[in-house]
Amino acid sequence: MAPHLTYLSVFSYRVNADATLVPPRDDTAIIRTAVQNNVAPLMVITNFAEGNFSPENASAILTSKELQDTLFQNVLNVMKTKGFRVLNIDFERIRPEQRNLYNQFLRRITDFMHQNNIIVSTALAPKTSDIKTGAWHGAHDYAAHGRIVDFVIIMTYEWGWSGGPPRPVSPLPEVEKVIKFAVTQIPPRKIMMGVNLYGYDWTLPYVEGGKFARAISPQTALEIALNNNASIQYDQKAKAPFFTYKDAEGKDHIVWFEDGRSIKARFNLVKKYGLKGVSYWVLGHEFPQNWLVLEDLFTVNKIV
Repeated sequence: MAPHLTYLSVFSYRVNADATLVPPRDDTAIIRTAVQNNVAPLMVITNFAEGNFSPENASAILTSKELQDTLFQNVLNVMKTKGFRVLNIDFERIRPEQRNLYNQFLRRITDFMHQNNIIVSTALAPKTSDIKTGAWHGAHDYAAHGRIVDFVIIMTYEWGWSGGPPRPVSPLPEVEKVIKFAVTQIPPRKIMMGVNLYGYDWTLPYVEGGKFARAISPQTALEIALNNNASIQYDQKAKAPFFTYKDAEGKDHIVWFEDGRSIKARFNLVKKYGLKGVSYWVLGHEFPQNWLVLEDLFTVNKIV
């Protein structure tokens, strides 16, 4: 996998309201392996707490330059100690009214990190206009991020999600609407388009608030189809494969996943709009077709 990657993200270092950091599991071996294979380790900081992104933790940091200065130094200390080369700021569910405060925070942390030769990126919620409301979208100012940081990762997936109605995870028309807007706000060469390396298996009938769908790898999806003699279909509009089957208990299922065709359709958007590249969420799901298509269409740049 290493030859196919420029960066390897470690998710995540959680930012507390007092600017201290909660590290993920021991990432020393992961970082060492990445560097040995010419892959740049990328440190992700989030405002994640108690199972979700915390508006309170974000607000505490955004409203205090003193806490920001402490956070900047704490992050830099980890990056130097661990050997991270790139920083990604994934703050979500920021209060919409704190949009400008978030922009100011990004200017300060980017200036600080650049003085220490650190590349800075952000994660952005997908949107198709400059809406300034909404817990997930309002505080993410595409144009400001495009001016301030070195590159952005747009999370163009999860239209179909585990707790929602069955549908493609990243239907191509929806993804393209986001990219079309993004390139009017951000230089295309600063945009990495999110690509999911997984699918979902929903039990039918879908009931809102009921059992969540199971996340599965594309390879597992093919095995389920094979074991159940299911016919794989392809939604030409969404550019996504799917199939239905009945389990051992007689329950109906529908599976939406990715294959070589759907991945190629998404890669073609990168070429069409001249983007920096793609950002995978999440590694660890078996999907051999993806890497073959990637090799065929792109040359992967290395920075180490």
